[in-house]
Amino acid sequence: MKISDIPFGTIDWSSVELTQHEGETGLAYWSTCNFGNIRVRMVEYTPGYLADHWCSKGHILLCLEGELLTELKDGRKVVLKPGMSYHVSDNAELHRSFSSVGAKLFIVD
Repeated sequence: MKISDIPFGTIDWSSVELTQHEGETGLAYWSTCNFGNIRVRMVEYTPGYLADHWCSKGHILLCLEGELLTELKDGRKVVLKPGMSYHVSDNAELHRSFSSVGAKLFIVD
């Protein structure tokens, strides 16, 4: 990722519009800001959320609240708790998210 042509700025996440995305189960609420080809999101998963697809997009993800289980297509499972993060590149390893208790995440992709 190359970050260029973005002046210094701040984001008041409470003022960014929420969009709702249905999972296989549960809901995800995204607040999204785009800077060229860089997407920055605050994402909240409801308890019981399971993504409806295997994702191939690269992310840097930080768990702020709750607990996130990330399942990789090869069978590995990783649990993130507040203060933990993961990173994966585009088209590297298919992954999907699940949260039994709900989670709040900060994601850059």
